Amino acid sequence: MKNYIDLIDQTIEFPTLEFNIDQDNELLFNNVPLMDIIQQYGTPLKITYLPKVGEHIENAKRMFKNAIKKYNYKGNYTYCYCTKSSHFKFIVEEVLSHNVHLETSSAFDISLIRDLYRENKISKSNYILCNGYKLPLYTQYISELINEGFNCIPILDNLKEIDFYDKFVTTETVNLGIRIATDEEPDFAFYTSRLGLRYSDVMELYKNKIQNSERYKLKMLHFFINTGIKDSAYYWSELSRFIYKYCELKKVCPELDSIDLGGGLPIQTSLQFNYDYQAMIDEIVESISWICNKSNVPVPNLFTEFGSYTVGESGAVLYEIIDQKLQNDKELWYMINGSFITQLPDSWGMNQKYIMLPVNNWGSPYQKVNLGGLTCDSMDFYNTEAHSSDLYLPIFEEGQERQFVGFFHTGAYQESLGGYGGIQHCLIPAPKHVIVDRLENGTITTRLFADEQGKEGMMTILGYGEKEDKEEKVFILSQDELTLAENLSMVEQ
Repeated sequence: MKNYIDLIDQTIEFPTLEFNIDQDNELLFNNVPLMDIIQQYGTPLKITYLPKVGEHIENAKRMFKNAIKKYNYKGNYTYCYCTKSSHFKFIVEEVLSHNVHLETSSAFDISLIRDLYRENKISKSNYILCNGYKLPLYTQYISELINEGFNCIPILDNLKEIDFYDKFVTTETVNLGIRIATDEEPDFAFYTSRLGLRYSDVMELYKNKIQNSERYKLKMLHFFINTGIKDSAYYWSELSRFIYKYCELKKVCPELDSIDLGGGLPIQTSLQFNYDYQAMIDEIVESISWICNKSNVPVPNLFTEFGSYTVGESGAVLYEIIDQKLQNDKELWYMINGSFITQLPDSWGMNQKYIMLPVNNWGSPYQKVNLGGLTCDSMDFYNTEAHSSDLYLPIFEEGQERQFVGFFHTGAYQESLGGYGGIQHCLIPAPKHVIVDRLENGTITTRLFADEQGKEGMMTILGYGEKEDKEEKVFILSQDELTLAENLSMVEQ
């Protein structure tokens, strides 16, 4: 029987820029020896390889710079980071070290902004693009940033949002953006995105609320489609429609000078990944330039708010195979010491596939397997690859060398979707999280960001083990909660 390395060699081109094996047939991830990290910290284990974050930011900047030069594009490019992809401080600080800007999605994102400002990680000149459907507390926080001189641009998501700024913003000038609702792909559950304004409402909002205002300046239009940036007739059709709307508005709104292309650059979820980033960015810039020239309007400055692209490929989750179970004549289960539902929720909720590779024993024979998690839910499994309907791993024998497996490019969204720090299905604890970095001389460093979730924290969340009596308590609302209650009352009235 052939060994696992033979299977990889006949399936894909290996090694890759990210993945290789050492002389002991053990996996290297960005030249980081994963078995060394496992031996130090154990499993299950989440790791973040920080240098990957900066690498992707600089790659995107370079590719837009190339396209702007190639087509003699007269606008500028600004890279923003979509904080909801990963709010962790070590991620955001690494992002900001590459001279980029931020995009927010909710009220407590603004608390994050203030913390970064207090620590001199950002200045008031940094762009803060505020997206999402905004509850009163969110609009209040946005208004306070604007009043204090932050370069904050609320992206209007509905026709009523601007009324909040009428009441709370005190500055002489308020820069605004408008998100335009795009049509979804034909096979989507609904026709038009719930986010943003209808195309038919954009001009009406501008003429009724912005055009004759001495305060408001419409600076930006926002574009985004759920399926991301890809070379399809659907994407190019929606982008062209959006740029024509920009040109229509620009002719009556001289202050309008920017478009936000949103996020959507894909990450690698298979070792058979084939996506030409530079060609796509070239075509985007060329298309915008062509439509604007045809319409006789200046080209806009370009913004992006890449989230998954920024952090996705920095993450990995490592497990140990703790048992095998043959449930019938052909279905062999490898049981991991973790859970897909709780620790990789995208794999369960969206059938998302990640790069899955054994960490060790690449020189051993392999077999077809299913991977099972620890919860009692029948959906806690992983049994296919993005490039294959089957899953293969080295043969695992009890009493012999232990077997470890890794899932890679898991750095975006998993912690927030899984309820990091909270209660997980079947009370499966959140695993350890280790940050991996590399010094200028190439030395690899690791540090423990968070230990495995403990039972004491879980019991406290669930209300067990409280020492104080259960007598009736008087609850005092915070100032933020009082303000939110007052604003909600005002909206109802």
